[in-house]
Amino acid sequence: MVMKSVNISEFKAKCLRLIEQVDKTRQPLRITRHGRPVAELIPAGPDRKRKFLGDMTGTVEILGDIVSPVIDLEEFEAYRD
Repeated sequence: MVMKSVNISEFKAKCLRLIEQVDKTRQPLRITRHGRPVAELIPAGPDRKRKFLGDMTGTVEILGDIVSPVIDLEEFEAYRD
């Protein structure tokens, strides 16, 4: 799908209506100046309360050893006795 574009002067004149349209259709809008993109208006994501610390608690699962080295140092001659 091609993103709809609007000139910055038209955006300025119709700002509130264009914002409502993006909210209703959930389709982004590119704002241009002299044919060059300068900004994009995107629909807002879900409104949720975020806490700074611990926000991602429970979203990761550790599947293996995270302490030991990834490689076996014995494989490298420089590390052999």
